[in-house]
Formats: sequence, C-alpha cells, structure tokens
Amino acid sequence: MVVKLFGPAFAASSRRVLACLIEKDVEFEIVPLDLLNGEHKKPEFLALQPFGKVPVVQDGSLTLFESRAIVRYYAEKYAAQGTCLLGKTLEERALVEQWLEVEGQNFRPHGDALVYQLFVAPIFNVPQDKALIESSAQKLGEVLDVYEERLSKSKYLAGDFYSLADLSHLPSIEYILSATDKGYLIKNRRHVNAWWEDISSRSAWKKVLAMGGYSGVN
Repeated sequence: MVVKLFGPAFAASSRRVLACLIEKDVEFEIVPLDLLNGEHKKPEFLALQPFGKVPVVQDGSLTLFESRAIVRYYAEKYAAQGTCLLGKTLEERALVEQWLEVEGQNFRPHGDALVYQLFVAPIFNVPQDKALIESSAQKLGEVLDVYEERLSKSKYLAGDFYSLADLSHLPSIEYILSATDKGYLIKNRRHVNAWWEDISSRSAWKKVLAMGGYSGVN
C-alpha cells in the first residue's frame, strides 16, 4: 500500500519523513499543500491535523502526524527492510531515543529560530529579532559543543551506526548551511562537520533534496 504524505517536499518536517521512507524502501506519494495560501489551515486539512502543521501521513486506515512520531513508526513497522534506523539491541535503541530527544528538545529550537529569523522572516517582510538571532546562535553553538565531544568518540550520535537520531538533524542543518550565514557553527567543529558530510552524502538524503527546495534553497 502506498503511503500518502500531505505537505510540501521542501518543508523541514516533510524532509525528515521522506528521508526515513526512502531509507526504509517504503513506497509513497506526496500530496502537496500550498502553505503560502493557507491550505494547511483549511477545514479539510484540519480534519487530518488539528494543529494545522505539516506533514501528515495516511497509511491505510492510520492517519499520523508529528514527524518524529512518523519516523519512529516507519522505522519500527519496516524494521526488516531497508536501513536499520533504531538500533539492534535494547541499549542501542535507548541511545537512539536519547539523541532523538536531544535533537527535538535541544538542537531544533535554536536551529529553527535561526532559519526562521534569517530566511523565512525576510520572505514575509517580518522584522528580524537581532537579539534572538544572537542568542540562538550562541545556544546552538553550546549544543554543538556537546555534539563535538560525543562525535569525537563515536561515528554517529547513538554509536557506530546511522540511525533516526542522525537522520532527524538533516533538514535543519541543511537549511542552516544553505539559507543562513550561521553555517560556521557546523563547519568550524571538526567532528560535527565530518558527521554532517557523512550523513548528508547518503543517497536517500540526496533524493530528498532532488525533490526541490523553496525559493532556490536546496
């Protein structure tokens, strides 16, 4: 059965799910939404996602939203095919969950703030918050210092295997590098940069990027 993903392919959360589906060899189709015209706030979409955010997937009778919940679901449902993204032992799975939480709770808020302030806000003529940009860059740098230490001891965040913990970072870092002037936060940290070059070179992620970006951004 073909999975339906509702949301534009350029959205960071959509990209997270698409990368997972491709890694797991899951057949899917994209149902695009026009975010600029508020299609995600219309009643028919709100019936699927009451908070009006993308993406949403429909998998048979199951409708699921929240990208991290979605990738966990597909990594588990298709554990026997494609790339193993959850770890093979209880201990490995616990570390994957730990670093996936770190991404969502520690990395994402500051990364998203930078992308919004430096890329999205100018598109919509929203005044930039210079203080927020400065504080977000500082706080993200502190998080990445922790990553640098971790990645000096293991190839990937959860260990020596690629997992959801790594995959979940791909969309935000891509936009930080391609759409802001804060790419040095990644590039100036030797182990973080080597990790990024590794995970961003995966064929699944290249396929996601080939689906197109927004306003010229990959």
